[in-house]
Amino acid sequence: MTTPIGESLPRPDALGKVTGAASYPGDLVRPGMLHLKVVFAGRPHARILGIDTAAALAHPGVVAVLTAADVPFNAFGLIDHDQPVLCGEKVRFVGDKVALVVAESKRAAAAAARLVSVSYADLPAVVDARAALAPGAPLVHEARGSNVLFSLPIRKGDIEQGFAAADVVLEEEFQTSWQEHAFLQPEAGVAYVDDAGRLVVETAGQWLHEDRKQIAAMLELPEEQVVVRYAAIGGAFGGREDLSIQHVLALAAWKLRRPVALVWSREESMIGHHKRHPISVRCTWGARRDGTITAVRAEVLADGGAYASTSQEVTKVATLFANGAYHVPNVSVDGYAVYTNNLPSGAFRGFGAPQAQFASEIMVTRLAHALGIDPVEMRRKNLYREGDIESTQEPLPPGVSVRECLEAAVSEAQKRFGAGSALSAPGSHLRRGVGIACGIKNVGYSFGYPEQATATVELRGEAAIEVATVRVGAADVGQGAHLAMRQIAAAALGIAPEQIALITDDSSEAPDAGSASASRLTLMAGRAVHDAAQAALRLWADEERPAVATVQFRPPATTALDPATGAGRPNYCYGYVAQAVEVEVNTLTGQVQVLRIVSAHDVGKAINRQQVEGQIEGCLAQALGYALLENFQMRDGKVLTPHFSTYLLPTALDMPTEVVPIILELADPNGPFGARGMSEMALVPLAPAIAIAIHDATGAWVTQQPMTPERVLAAIQANRRQD
Repeated sequence: MTTPIGESLPRPDALGKVTGAASYPGDLVRPGMLHLKVVFAGRPHARILGIDTAAALAHPGVVAVLTAADVPFNAFGLIDHDQPVLCGEKVRFVGDKVALVVAESKRAAAAAARLVSVSYADLPAVVDARAALAPGAPLVHEARGSNVLFSLPIRKGDIEQGFAAADVVLEEEFQTSWQEHAFLQPEAGVAYVDDAGRLVVETAGQWLHEDRKQIAAMLELPEEQVVVRYAAIGGAFGGREDLSIQHVLALAAWKLRRPVALVWSREESMIGHHKRHPISVRCTWGARRDGTITAVRAEVLADGGAYASTSQEVTKVATLFANGAYHVPNVSVDGYAVYTNNLPSGAFRGFGAPQAQFASEIMVTRLAHALGIDPVEMRRKNLYREGDIESTQEPLPPGVSVRECLEAAVSEAQKRFGAGSALSAPGSHLRRGVGIACGIKNVGYSFGYPEQATATVELRGEAAIEVATVRVGAADVGQGAHLAMRQIAAAALGIAPEQIALITDDSSEAPDAGSASASRLTLMAGRAVHDAAQAALRLWADEERPAVATVQFRPPATTALDPATGAGRPNYCYGYVAQAVEVEVNTLTGQVQVLRIVSAHDVGKAINRQQVEGQIEGCLAQALGYALLENFQMRDGKVLTPHFSTYLLPTALDMPTEVVPIILELADPNGPFGARGMSEMALVPLAPAIAIAIHDATGAWVTQQPMTPERVLAAIQANRRQD
């Protein structure tokens, strides 16, 4: 039998999704269920003086109105439990939940929610990250005494000596903005108490066991009394890491002992879950005349919004990657995440790496121009090599392949692209440019967080294995993780993928494999499945029937970073990427059209080649939106872009006609069959690559993302005035 590893096998869930037969959370609503409606704060910062529920309770069809007093443990959060399930004393952003109306119909719940009367005393709001640091700024969480949510210094070498040795020193400030996850299925789900007295929540998420843990803590129940199940998940991208509706569904179902349903509108979703962090990077880079980068100093400032979510981890990543994928002997970076009264910021594909490397990649190109060196040669001189010491003073994990990615991208671009701005007709307002950028992103949990994945494999049959049941609590959020697990198990057992039965979406049935985040599932859950399959196979060989093996895989350990210097071993694996883009810029309007993208990735080993290519192409669409179009706007704590009619997403007409994914397979020592994660990597360098291409076309640098036509045009006009 040929191995299924590398084969582009069709996804088992494909037919159900294209025909509509697949059940998403919104499809789980059944007649007779109660319907839930959330009463949002609608204001960024205020004291709650009182909540009058009498009119809502009197409305026909209303069963209950739940408030903070109904929540046994009224706090939750992935890291810090700083967010109330329902606010009873104070609201800190417009999407804070104040009450839940439960009724016999959606119409009754919606009508009654409008009758809940909340008396507020508005408080001064802080809506700018830098203003949040100012003395006397309004405090989002008074008990903390400061709006600083987290801070981290990273120090390496002697920064002053590094700049003294430089022949060129450049400074710049870069700004990035929020991004909405825009998954196809808005938050939805149902909850009920089953015949065994267990609370069951059926929804969509990224980590069954973490959802269960937080729900159990909120209700002060043993974890085994809570069951979380995932239906088909219509995308996530980090946006389903935090609890959004799971806990309020659970609260209502447990309190009322009746099945409860909730389906959010797109507008509710837009204010109800976290966004990508807006981050500003103020940085100074120095280099010698020969192109050697000598020093990087930076301040990384992240707007964490009203609650902690994963801000401290995102800020660590952004601070770590302030020097990009470059070996720099002298580094001084200070990272800060601050509380504001904006929407909470949290996990989003790339997790701080795109924001940091928007700055670092542009700075490397600017240094090259200042020194008269080709930007590709500048990268060849400074990119990480095997054994290099990263900014946290530890050697990089094995498998440093950013140079191979760069060479693959450059080689392919030379075949497919023109000569950048030389292609532009003299006097034309349409100018073409080419940009090159590289990227680095961690795979898996970092900074000492306990990383593991557990899987169970059960083999049944007579003389030969007839069926293998694989239990692994790994969410497939659309990326194809379940097919990858099936192919890994089949290859490890030497049987056909059709003989694999997967149990993945029930916290009571599937062991904890961790979150569908950090590009980790193929490596971590895949390795656990691989090792459990081999362990079961050994039992089978010893005539044990059925043969059942459970394996917990743990990768090489990481460490917490020293709070004074940032020293430590931050990650056990990195993914690398390099991209080349060609753009056309309309110098009259500032409109940018991306014509071609080459994206080269080291994936270790492609378990399913078609899925890897699909991940690259899909991620590039999201990256293009982030770079050019998606301008999520807030003013005075209010969302100005609550609809897709105002928050613009890329369509097929915005995508380049030519997207070339390049897959390198330089085996990772930890991954199953050498595979490493790659699903976030394409998002990391695209925005700087486009910015570099815009400069190549026009001579203007755009340092604020998204690079909207207005910003591009302003940069072109400013550049002309300087000339």
